[in-house]
Amino acid sequence: MRYAEAGVDISRAEQAKERIRRMASRTFTRGVVGGIGAFGGLFALDVKRWHEPVLVSSTDGVGTKLKIAAAMGIHSTVGGDLVNHCVNDILTLGAEPLFFLDYLALGRMDPDVVEQLVDGITRACHQADCALVGGETAELPDTYAPGEYDLAGFIVGVVERSRIPKTSTVRAGDVLLALPSLGLHTNGYSLARKLVFETAGLAPDAYVAEISNKIGAELLMPHRCYWPALKNIISQGLLTGMAHITGGGIPGNLPRVLPRSTGHDPDYPAHKPAGRRNRTETPPREVLPHRRDSQRRLAQIAYGLHRLSAAVTLLALSRLGNSPLNIGRVRLLGRFRPC
Repeated sequence: MRYAEAGVDISRAEQAKERIRRMASRTFTRGVVGGIGAFGGLFALDVKRWHEPVLVSSTDGVGTKLKIAAAMGIHSTVGGDLVNHCVNDILTLGAEPLFFLDYLALGRMDPDVVEQLVDGITRACHQADCALVGGETAELPDTYAPGEYDLAGFIVGVVERSRIPKTSTVRAGDVLLALPSLGLHTNGYSLARKLVFETAGLAPDAYVAEISNKIGAELLMPHRCYWPALKNIISQGLLTGMAHITGGGIPGNLPRVLPRSTGHDPDYPAHKPAGRRNRTETPPREVLPHRRDSQRRLAQIAYGLHRLSAAVTLLALSRLGNSPLNIGRVRLLGRFRPC
């Protein structure tokens, strides 16, 4: 019996790997040693740049947003989503991304789909100056049906030990600033799919006039990468901390980077953009059941140490074409108004 008769096509896998090897090489930075194809990826840290470097790692997946990508036949955006989610996670610790690895499992190996996925990954890696140094692509016919796949990634970055944010530096009165997302990013899609496709009965390619777009395309709006917007601000020491608002919304993520003696005094209804907004920076109109889900629109939270830092940060972000929002302040518990 041949391997192909068991549902695994080695020739298609080799085609996919060759395409991956070609695209990954475009992301290589100075630290990459060798190339793709060894049993491990090699990366040499430039120790002259760092006094006391600390490595920062994170891993994540794209979740059921992949089902919308499959239904629309658009696979390149979710590859970028994966990288950007991981970059944003380590960004909250002040880390500069170094290298990335991906894991892709498919029910049936399709080199064209793999190429789209990896194209999105490599474009996002290039934007973040992060090298794709390896990964795993597996054909699992008894685990996934043809046309189905799962995608996960692993990132490593570096931060100077003295620059790691500490919750002890957060003080009552610190200003809460938010950078808006383009949509749901990579969280909440099980709920969104049920509301949109089951409750509302829409097809993925249905055009919705209120958002001037097909609902499937709107739900595939990319997960923004905040590293380009924040890296210079972080290096200037203007921020006391950051939270990546993913599953659980603001109530589930912001407390992770606040001292136990503090909470946040929210000002969501009254927040005003500090810069001009355009459609690409405006979150899509979503029908979501409670505040926790609507807060996923505010994707990256940063708090300035005091009013002057907040003003400088707002100005810097606005000049970079972002639309920062002032959404409240840090408050001592006991004087906290819950949302």
